[in-house]
Amino acid sequence: MAVCVAVIAKENYPLYIQTIPTENELKFHYTVHTCLDVIEEKISSGSRGVNDPRDLYLGLLYPTEDYKVYGYVTNTKVKFVIVVESSNTQLRDSEIRTMFKALHNSFVSVMCNPFHVPGDNIRSKSFAKVVSQMMVQD
Repeated sequence: MAVCVAVIAKENYPLYIQTIPTENELKFHYTVHTCLDVIEEKISSGSRGVNDPRDLYLGLLYPTEDYKVYGYVTNTKVKFVIVVESSNTQLRDSEIRTMFKALHNSFVSVMCNPFHVPGDNIRSKSFAKVVSQMMVQD
């Protein structure tokens, strides 16, 4: 499962970041920040999907020694990033897609809330619950 889940606004500032409790949480913030260039490159090159150009799933953005970073972008250019441990070989691409779809559906629910101001940080308990279900359980 995920060790970090992030939602990044169209203007590239974080709307939501949740990490596993660790002494090095700043590393995940840095990882999410560095993947924004890769996301922008994939979006601008038009290589979003081999079969379907409307595919929102960007796939593996880049692997590091310890983690793999996956990306997803909505039609409104809001970016979702999920970081998983490289040692987790049981997680398949279809499961990552499912995680992104659940995250996107929950995000849409947050945006449909009349009390949420678009562009503000996400403070929804139901969104946090969806994210916590994706996180690594200790």
